[in-house]
Amino acid sequence: MIAVYGLTAAGPGSAMDSEPVVNGYHGGGSQEAEEGEMKCGSAGRPSAPLPRHKPASGSGIEPGWAAGGKDAVPGSSSSSRQPAQQQQQQQQQQQQQQQQQRREAAKKNRPPFPWFGMDIGGTLVKLVYFEPKDITTEEEQEEVENLRSIRKYLTSNVAYGSTGIRDVHLELKDLTICGRKGNLHFIRFPTQNMPAFIQMGKAKHFSSLHTTLCATGGGAYKFEPDLRTIANLQLRKLDELDCLIHGMMYIDAMGFNGCAECYYFQQPTDPERCQKMTCALDNPYPLLLVNIGSGVSILAVYSKDNYKRVTGTSLGGGTFLGLCCLLTGCSTFEEALEMASLGESTKVDKLVRDIYGGDYDRFGLPGWAVASSFGNMMSKEKREAVSKEDLARATLVSITNNIGSIARMCALNENINRVVFVGNFLRINTLSMKLLAYALDYWSKGQLKGFFMEHEGYFGAVGALLELFNSV
Repeated sequence: MIAVYGLTAAGPGSAMDSEPVVNGYHGGGSQEAEEGEMKCGSAGRPSAPLPRHKPASGSGIEPGWAAGGKDAVPGSSSSSRQPAQQQQQQQQQQQQQQQQQRREAAKKNRPPFPWFGMDIGGTLVKLVYFEPKDITTEEEQEEVENLRSIRKYLTSNVAYGSTGIRDVHLELKDLTICGRKGNLHFIRFPTQNMPAFIQMGKAKHFSSLHTTLCATGGGAYKFEPDLRTIANLQLRKLDELDCLIHGMMYIDAMGFNGCAECYYFQQPTDPERCQKMTCALDNPYPLLLVNIGSGVSILAVYSKDNYKRVTGTSLGGGTFLGLCCLLTGCSTFEEALEMASLGESTKVDKLVRDIYGGDYDRFGLPGWAVASSFGNMMSKEKREAVSKEDLARATLVSITNNIGSIARMCALNENINRVVFVGNFLRINTLSMKLLAYALDYWSKGQLKGFFMEHEGYFGAVGALLELFNSV
């Protein structure tokens, strides 16, 4: 019996506090300024216009008259303008007080800076950071040094150490979140470097900012003790699938700097005419969401808050990289993909034509379909003939075909014809994306369509960031 599916890959105080910290800024200066205005309004000038028919108490001066005495003539050039000037000053004072009240009210309704969201996965840590770009002069003067240091460190670098990367091409600009305008940055680093990240948080006194770190993924549970004891950070753990869906729908609604977030491959079965096309997930439900990280989870999503995990597989991005490290000696995901792009999987896999001599016509199985992944490696002669690049390509095709096969069966069982693939396995991995699009289209005879997202692996972290504002 032949198991056939795969395709070859051709193509985060009160007003009586002495120095409250609000939104990451010291509140003492603004409070003192407000108190100063109140003192000026009561002692330096009347807090309301005085009636023209009654002199101000104890002043001996009738409004609208010169200070020279009762024989002075009304409407003199200096005194006649006093009520109008006082009223104008009072209006300006009221406007300033209202603006201050609005600022204070807004501060109470949003969390203190900095604003982070983290997704601590099995292979990668994904971090999103909101950089406020509407900081006022007053805020900038009151900004605490630790906050300024963190903001400048994250936004002035594109690399952090030897493994931390800020994906500059994914930055979302001029985004308004919780009433503040700024840019959203996307940063990743290997999960194995979480201890170094925790030490950095301790060294930069992150805990002094009184912020809550919203985190999702398995690592939020695994590293919570160290985050609390070493860095003294308050952690809010969130469900990773909730964060995934909320983050993805939010980014899709916001768009990608004026462009669409979602895309698909038009005519995926024709390598010569296949091209990337952008689209919006209008009326997106229901959809099948395939999250390809270290492993794979497949969700049937009927609304933002109504979904179920249909199934999953342990053969995911972690499997691909792990096998490539064993088979080829590579050490990074980028190396593995580069090798795969240069290899030929048909030298490693056994195809239908290797068994039938051609197509299996009765069941419509083309000769180029994979009958057995790595099937040719049973032969010593063929083992000696393949390159490391061929092995990397065959590994990529095997993992991708397996994910595509399971996704197709789930879509049919759930009666869903729209499949959205996300996760860091797809980062810079056009080979797998085109193969998934091809597989769904070909084996469903055009009934199923595969969609992909520009911020493929960051939606969990974005969802965690959004939960930060629900915690206020």
